[in-house]
Amino acid sequence: MTDRIISWHGNPSRPRYRPPAGAIDAHCHVFGPMAEFPFSAKAKYLPEDAGPDMLFALRDHLGFARNVIVQASCHGTDNAATLDAIAKSNGKARGVAVVNPSISEADLAALHEGGMRGIRFNFLKRLVDDAPKDKFLDVAKRLPKGWHVVIYFEADILEELRPFMDAIPVPLVIDHMGRPDVTQGPDGADMKAFRAFLESRDDIWFKATCPDRLDPTGDPWNAFADAVAPLVADYQDRVLWGTDWPHPNMQDAVPDDGHLVDMIPRIAPTVELQRKLLIDNPMRLYWPEEVGS
Repeated sequence: MTDRIISWHGNPSRPRYRPPAGAIDAHCHVFGPMAEFPFSAKAKYLPEDAGPDMLFALRDHLGFARNVIVQASCHGTDNAATLDAIAKSNGKARGVAVVNPSISEADLAALHEGGMRGIRFNFLKRLVDDAPKDKFLDVAKRLPKGWHVVIYFEADILEELRPFMDAIPVPLVIDHMGRPDVTQGPDGADMKAFRAFLESRDDIWFKATCPDRLDPTGDPWNAFADAVAPLVADYQDRVLWGTDWPHPNMQDAVPDDGHLVDMIPRIAPTVELQRKLLIDNPMRLYWPEEVGS
């Protein structure tokens, strides 16, 4: 694997929709720079550099104030690139780490000090070789106070993962709604199963993200809007939004980030919903010390 890929738009449009002041892009990544932060030997893709300078320039271009930077699988369990981006954000970024389940309490504390507020478990077989549920559960029980677990999986293994997720003793955040088939519509089998999961406990959050990944009808992703808007309305205190920049593995269908932002008022049509989606909810998870009791 020697060819480095570019999966992001070189000149994204400025969105028609302007996010409210203080809005948070709660799902994005950084890649490298490789010379400073080499990619994992186990990486399933080798991207070009997409470092913090590029991320923060996009943040400003799209009208956001803060970022939640999720450790990308191409960096494995070495969180140095993500920690570096957080450190360069002037307090405007927090992060989600990927860790070896045997990580020490001291190393978890160091990640907290560096701005991490959760860990991510990835169950996409095309991205990771090993996802040991027993070891994942052990580390989930040892997290710093206030942390959560982010889980990435596809809809066809939701039921298989239920016992494991039910046993995790901290809040859960589900990446991209567990990748439902949005062409089934809001009442399709995948959405019904995901709603049943959300009903099972009140500390399961989700990201209403990635129309470019989930909607094969393409931009402007009407199937995504139709399927996801009712979910956002019904679980409005447990939903986050993010760009997913720099869109890992999307080099064959690179989305325009401005168009992704323009999805926001289609899935959260009121000012109140937009504020919850973009400010109130992510602040509670990632900057709780700034949220009034």
